[in-house]
Amino acid sequence: MSSDRRGRRRRGGEELTVPEAEFTSYYGRPILKAPVWKWDIAAYLFTGGLAAGSSLLAAGGQLTGRPALRRAGRVTSLAAVTASTVFLIRDLGRPARFHHMLRVAKPTSPMSVGTWILSAFGPAAGIAAVAEGASLLPERGLPGLVRRALPPLGHAAGLAAAATAPALATYTGVLLAGTAVPSWHEAYPELPTIFAGSALASGAGVGLIAAPTAQAGPARRMAVAGAALELYGSHRVETRLGLLSEPYRTGHAGRLLRVGRALTAVGVAGALLGRRSRTLSALSGAALLGASVATRFGIFHGGVASAKDPKYTVVPQRERLERRRADAG
Repeated sequence: MSSDRRGRRRRGGEELTVPEAEFTSYYGRPILKAPVWKWDIAAYLFTGGLAAGSSLLAAGGQLTGRPALRRAGRVTSLAAVTASTVFLIRDLGRPARFHHMLRVAKPTSPMSVGTWILSAFGPAAGIAAVAEGASLLPERGLPGLVRRALPPLGHAAGLAAAATAPALATYTGVLLAGTAVPSWHEAYPELPTIFAGSALASGAGVGLIAAPTAQAGPARRMAVAGAALELYGSHRVETRLGLLSEPYRTGHAGRLLRVGRALTAVGVAGALLGRRSRTLSALSGAALLGASVATRFGIFHGGVASAKDPKYTVVPQRERLERRRADAG
């Protein structure tokens, strides 16, 4: 029997009247144009979440009298939001484009809202971090006045950054879900949840690395909460979306997300078991940071893969059309 004839048979042996459909498009090009974003946007997703999670960690340390947590969270938050701005401007191509986006505010545009969130969060995180250096200033004269003014300013700025942090942590999930990329668009309920959990877990990782075990209680609780949200959301995108879950389970994205889950489990276990071990706590924190990187890059690559293969556009469209016809009939 020829290979062509064999290819026309189903597994049960019944011969087909037409060949199996192939998902192609004109000139062999994808139906959707794949995102032109490169690794810097995936890194932007991570650093934005890290900035948000670290600011929440810092606020927790500030309100509970844990200076090591407060200091580590504030400094990391400023470093991460600075990196986020650099990655975003790098993607935009010219710094002026970031400034131009501030000329208007469009509540219906996640990118516009995100630019304003980043612009509000950055100065607050910066003031809070600078306040940590107040003790280095002289005690007399103008520097002395600044030395005395910085701590209360830092207190207020730290709380302002923490109030903005949830929006910073989740808006990127809304941004991805608002695109036409199939596996991002269909995961609109889960992406903000995953990114919120990832932000909490990465902030917890900073606390576990930087703070003595006696001060790391809030970081351990953040680790558990963040891991629960992240694992729940990741499980949903890998099981709820039908065919559109496939890009999250296979290929480069699938490998990254599996690594992320494993590192999250290791990080949480170490955080809970390492209450008296600074070394184990630090290793757990590093695992949580690694998990956040792997998860963000996995979600990014999963969406890109779904845009490149026509079947992820065609099959869901056909299924939606068939459901409409069934409902109408």
